[in-house]
Amino acid sequence: MATAHPFIQIRRQLHQIPEPGFQEFKTQKFLLDYLASLPQERLEIKTWRTGILVKIKGRNPVKKIGWRADMDGLPIEEDTSYEFRSQHPGFMHACGHDLHMTIGLGIVTYFVGNPIDDDVIVVFQPAEEGPGGAKPMLESEEFAKWRPDIIFALHIAPEYPVGTIATRPGILFANTSELFIDLTGTGGHAAFPHLANDMVVAAAHLVTQLQSIVARNVDPLDSAVITIGRIESGTRQNIIADKARLEGTIRTLSIESMQKIKSRIESVIQGIEAGFVCKAEIDYGSNYCQVYNNEQLTSEFMNWVRSEGKYNLIECREAMTGEDFGYFLEEIPGFMFWLGVDTPYGLHHAKIEPNEQAIDLAIDLICRFIEWKSNNR
Repeated sequence: MATAHPFIQIRRQLHQIPEPGFQEFKTQKFLLDYLASLPQERLEIKTWRTGILVKIKGRNPVKKIGWRADMDGLPIEEDTSYEFRSQHPGFMHACGHDLHMTIGLGIVTYFVGNPIDDDVIVVFQPAEEGPGGAKPMLESEEFAKWRPDIIFALHIAPEYPVGTIATRPGILFANTSELFIDLTGTGGHAAFPHLANDMVVAAAHLVTQLQSIVARNVDPLDSAVITIGRIESGTRQNIIADKARLEGTIRTLSIESMQKIKSRIESVIQGIEAGFVCKAEIDYGSNYCQVYNNEQLTSEFMNWVRSEGKYNLIECREAMTGEDFGYFLEEIPGFMFWLGVDTPYGLHHAKIEPNEQAIDLAIDLICRFIEWKSNNR
């Protein structure tokens, strides 16, 4: 394999070591080793669990400008054409966090050599894909000591060409909640259904009824999604199943709709319990609040990008994507934007191959915007 650009090479090394949330041990070590290789005069580093906080001291700081990059991989078996595929069977950086971390290292590298007046805080956050690292990191003592006054982040976007930046003031990503439902009935022989309570049938009815909630209980001018992505039940073709498990996700563009949907799910499940003489348990798992971009800062960023004339800026629509960066934005003004990486395969797809040329473009864009922001206090 030909020698790649330094940051592309870093991305490829990170791509080979995807790890689940709060288990990013190799990833953390890789990042710490790289940070230790940089000049240390202006650099301070703290760790929090498997995450890292980096402070680049400014010349005359008035505020702290934050940047966040997420770290974890996904439980997906990689199916790319890469020579540098994942070395961890069953795990892959299919959501671009390898690019996000590389861009974060690029930002640190730049400001170590080109300090600005203000402090720059780069946050490497674990467990974005679950169970959610942003909220506990935000509440940690380590974060509180270097809490940024403003904070920004990006997410790769497969559908946009390299050179495209997409964002919007206000809501960008949805409120999300995991959904796990366990049904327990009475198993039995397939020849004697009257002596059992079949949880395959109960689960089938439940899935159908769940789909009616968005269609009939959510304002049609609002947006919401209930998806059941996995059902597990039964052991053999001639045995009536006594258990069924449904796993899915809820996504809404308003907190009110999330609350209403959960209330309706609970009502529907009560009906399933009565109708199929079974017991149901619900677990909402990880819940992420919406990503709500600060309107003033986002408009300022969009105007700056337009004035640069180097990028294709799109004011995009909101998306049903979930992102725990929203917890940072609940407490700290800031925004997130989409970075075009031009690949036909979507996020979380086993074949996704982002265009690596977006890495240098993003580092340059972000560093110059942070410089501009510091100079325009």
